[in-house]
Amino acid sequence: MFSVIFPGQGSQLVGMGKDLYLKFEIVKKLFNEADEILNFPISKLVLEGPKNELDLTENTQPAIFLVGYSIFQLIKKEFNIDLNKANFFAGHSLGEYTALASTECLSFSQTLKILKARGNAMQSAVPKGEGGMLAILGSDLIKIENIIEENKNKYECFIANDNSVGQVVASGKINDIDKFASDLKSNNIKNIKLPVSAPFHCSLMKKATEIMSKEIENLEFKNPKNVLISNVTGTEITDAESIKKLLIKQIESRVRWRESVLLMIAKGTDKFIEIGPGKVLSGLIKRIDKNVKVSAINTEEDIKLMDIND
Repeated sequence: MFSVIFPGQGSQLVGMGKDLYLKFEIVKKLFNEADEILNFPISKLVLEGPKNELDLTENTQPAIFLVGYSIFQLIKKEFNIDLNKANFFAGHSLGEYTALASTECLSFSQTLKILKARGNAMQSAVPKGEGGMLAILGSDLIKIENIIEENKNKYECFIANDNSVGQVVASGKINDIDKFASDLKSNNIKNIKLPVSAPFHCSLMKKATEIMSKEIENLEFKNPKNVLISNVTGTEITDAESIKKLLIKQIESRVRWRESVLLMIAKGTDKFIEIGPGKVLSGLIKRIDKNVKVSAINTEEDIKLMDIND
């Protein structure tokens, strides 16, 4: 059985989806519709950049969604491959919204607008330069949590993403992140400060949660066509009301990606199809379980080689 997954922030690059945009009318149509819905030339930004504007959270989020959703619709309507036969749908952080739109829980228009609002809210929740994120490599989650707990009087840091075996991301105020990084180094744990503008997926995003709770409450959710795996709980969700509540919690909550992948595998998934720019999730899944098959789909050739039956 296969499951469909969608990437999050960090997978963006200028020109993503360009070959498909130039060749397939369905992709061009969605890109043009996105410009009208947002009243902003998001398609030009995706196709031509500049990179520094594409990398702004308020632009990155709708841009990655636009590309992933367009590829999903292309596969379904032009290549007649029914990805809604999937065992599960899941996405990493903003990728969860692409999963919701692809399972018809949210409309294309709703999702674009809510992601623009989400990006704005997350960008403005903490003044630029006051928060940061740290990728921690080659260590154990429990060991990292213990270091944070043992030093809670020195600094306050949070696990933002449990991505895979040996890859965890932490968030916090920049001074706290620096102190935490120093302690990790003392414990011979490799870490890299990430080039992000805010400390995502932690309690410092409280202002963003307050804004997004109002935005999300105003959206009309439908029950999804497929079973979704929640970032917040790492468990199955199937009803609109639960999805709505968990999306509000998602902004401050840990992304339980490793747990989500392990659940999908335990429930029968032996192949993952990553739809959208890059291959970030494919790499993470191979670290979690090297025996499962993974396909990253972002070109016409990828689509032609894709087989949901093998």
